[in-house]
Parts: sequence; structure tokens; C-alpha cells
Amino acid sequence: MQYQILYDQAYPVIRAYLEQNEALKAEADAMVAMSPTIDVTGGVDGGLFKGIARKLSGEKLFFQYLTATRGPGEVILAHALPGGIHPYELDGTFDLRIQKAGFLACTQGIDISTSAQNPIKGLFSKEGFFVVKASGKGLVFVSSFGAIHPIELAAGQEFIIDNGHLVAWPATMEYKIEKAAKGLINSMTSGEFLVCRFTGPGTVLIQTRNPGSFLSWVSPK
Repeated sequence: MQYQILYDQAYPVIRAYLEQNEALKAEADAMVAMSPTIDVTGGVDGGLFKGIARKLSGEKLFFQYLTATRGPGEVILAHALPGGIHPYELDGTFDLRIQKAGFLACTQGIDISTSAQNPIKGLFSKEGFFVVKASGKGLVFVSSFGAIHPIELAAGQEFIIDNGHLVAWPATMEYKIEKAAKGLINSMTSGEFLVCRFTGPGTVLIQTRNPGSFLSWVSPK
């Protein structure tokens, strides 16, 4: 599928070019504009049970399906947050884990479901007990709050990431929850408290803004 990410520095959108019978799957209400050759439908992918599981991971219950049924056409998609859009290509050898509300769209051949984290990660990672899982072959478009920055790690290389800045990471990558600093008082007073220690190889996507910090700033105002 041919596509462009426009205005990637501020409020980006995806402009996708679909050949006849080609289709995109996106979160509900993602479509901004489209050619008259495109049909849009809604549904619960995989049945009601999988839809409810996605709801637990912070996603919407329904998907929208955009199909070029009457010839080639163009679709413009956007997400609700003021933040980036990043394409992540899957080759079928690994799954991608995505933060709450981080899935925007995907091409044919990608399955979107839910994966359970262990209780410790679910409680302290800020991602919850369930995260979105993307599997198969094709493109996945993830969205964020703020711009998206990829961190590429070599085998055995470690990197520490604030748990409010995670966007997406390969399921093959391991991460541990730990205190941000030595000692409980230092961790709490630093404003970081808990962080995620990732070990490569793989690419972790992070967002340049923390939704929790933004809400803390907005709330008193």
C-alpha cells in the first residue's frame, strides 16, 4: 500500500492510496476524508469477546474498515491526540505490543488483539494488565501523545524508559519494572518513581510527552 504521513511535526495525518479491493482497518472515527470509491463499514473484529478484551486494553470496541470497492481511491486518517504517527512493519516473526489507545490503523494481513501482562507489569507499568497486540505481516500505524522517538537497542543493550512514555515495543523484548533511583525516597521525590528497563535487541517507540504529567498540569488550571 502506498501512503504518506503528512504534517508529521504537528497534528499528522495518514494519506493512504488504495488499489481496487485493497482495504485498511482503523480505530473507529479515524477517517477524516476519502474518495467516493471507498466504502466505510464498522464492526467488532474477531467477535464480541475479542472486542471486549480490546476495550479492557484502552482501545475502542469497534473498528472501521475502509475498502476500495469501486476502484482506486484515497483515504485520510487521523487520531484524537495531538501527537505523532509512526509506521511499524511486521514480517510475521514477532508481535508488537502497543500502549493504551496507541493503535490507529493497519493494512490487510495484520490481526489486532489483546495480550495480558503479568500482574507486576500490569500494576506498575501504567499500561494496565492488558495491552494491544498486533501480529501478522503488514504495516501497523501507531499514534502517541507528543512526537514518537524510536530507540534502537543492540543485543544485550539496556535502556531505561519512564513508564509514562512507552508507545510500542516488540514482544521479543524483555523489560523489568524498577525504582528510578537508589532508595524509595529518592525515587518518589525525583518525580519518576518507577521506570522500565528494556533489553535489546529491538526498537522501542516512546512518546515525547507524558499524558499523566499533562493531566497533572491541566487539572489545577
